[in-house]
Amino acid sequence: MIATIPRVGEIIEMTVTPRPVGLAELFERHSDAVFRAALRITGNPEDAEDALQTVFLRVLVQSSLADASSGRSAAYLRRAAVNAAVDLLRRRAVRAATVYDDEASHARVESAPLLKEQLRRAITTLDPDDASLFLLRHVEGLSNQELADLFQLEKNNVAVRLHRIRLRLQAEMER
Repeated sequence: MIATIPRVGEIIEMTVTPRPVGLAELFERHSDAVFRAALRITGNPEDAEDALQTVFLRVLVQSSLADASSGRSAAYLRRAAVNAAVDLLRRRAVRAATVYDDEASHARVESAPLLKEQLRRAITTLDPDDASLFLLRHVEGLSNQELADLFQLEKNNVAVRLHRIRLRLQAEMER
């Protein structure tokens, strides 16, 4: 029996650790959740698609594929979706000083669409981490423990921060 000597490429292939999940597979697996998270925050499918593209472009450009393909990928990508959606809302708020703003501040019509828009605008005034924390908890439904793990905080600190964020949002919406 003749033993064949493995070629250099085969030796390397046998010893290499498993590669992280590819971007296409990551997109296929998580794009729906990222889109839904962004849609709940922006309230607009086109903006949610923009946020979806932003998230996966950031993953590609920043070489954060290793973080995104780790066991925490769902939470990582949902946080990225929330951040991208809030960034989008901020850009829109900076560009839009419209008659709609004047009507909202004078009329105080309490319709559901107006309240959602007021909340979106109030969220844009928050610190990015506070906005993410609030949205991941109250829109995406992550638990305080999941948020503590994701943000590397103590669980009690998450609860206190969320309470303070809610107070700030309430004050901002009453303006």
